[in-house]
Amino acid sequence: MTDDDDLGTDPDVVDDLPTVTCERCDREWELEYELEEMAVGNQALEQFALDHQRHTGHFPDGLAVWQADCRHCPESVQRLEERGARRWATTHARHTNHDVTLVGDDGEKTVVDSSD
Repeated sequence: MTDDDDLGTDPDVVDDLPTVTCERCDREWELEYELEEMAVGNQALEQFALDHQRHTGHFPDGLAVWQADCRHCPESVQRLEERGARRWATTHARHTNHDVTLVGDDGEKTVVDSSD
């Protein structure tokens, strides 16, 4: 039996870090900070994209969000995938009896109403 350190591998170190590029910023980032410091796991790409948009006003290359906004209260959420945004919109509408506007990554709008 061998120790992982004998093989030169450490199970706590990710050697194939996801990377994100932004042509507008002329930069590329490895998501080591999001994975190790923020510990957001499989949400690392989404967290980075949302943080990048908050701080720069634009998303990294190839990324856009689905936005769900309550039409009655200030609650809202942004997700990279439709499934997460739609799940939040449906749950919010169900529990609050509020309609929610769902805006796709292509800008198309739909309303999730409280009767769904």
